[in-house]
Amino acid sequence: MAERPGFLMRRLHQIHVSLFSELCGAFRVTPLQYSLLSLLRARDGADQTTLALAVALDRTTTTGALKRLQARGLVERSPSPADRRAQHCRLTPEGCALLLRMEGAARQAHALTLAPLSPAEQATLIHLMKKVTAAHGQRRDAGDGMV
Repeated sequence: MAERPGFLMRRLHQIHVSLFSELCGAFRVTPLQYSLLSLLRARDGADQTTLALAVALDRTTTTGALKRLQARGLVERSPSPADRRAQHCRLTPEGCALLLRMEGAARQAHALTLAPLSPAEQATLIHLMKKVTAAHGQRRDAGDGMV
C-alpha cells in the first residue's frame, strides 16, 4: 500500500487535518471552513457555486459549511438580485477578525505538514500536486455528482 498514490495522498491529508485540528482547534473552524473564509476575503460577494468550484466540492457540502459559518456570524449570505436562487456570500467583520487571528496557526499547520521536506522538495511537491490536479480538471467525489 505504501506505493499506492491514493493511499499516500489520503494519509498525507489525514496528517494535515490532524495538524490543522491541533493548531486551529480553538477557533472551531474546519479546514474547509478556513478555505471558504480565505476565499471570501479574496472574492467578496462570491456566489456559492463559484465557491464550490474554487474548493473543488459539490454545492451541497459547500452550502452546509457556509450555513454553519453563517450561524456563527462569520459569513452573511443573501439572495442575488439577478437570480434569487443564487446566494452571494460575504465575510462579516467577525469573520474577518477570526481569519486574521487564526492565519498564523493555519500557516504553521501547512509548514509542519511539509516540514520533513527541504524547501526545494516542498516546491517540487506543490508543483507536482498542482500538475496532477490541473490534469484532472473539475473532477469531484463520484458520490456527490458534479457542481
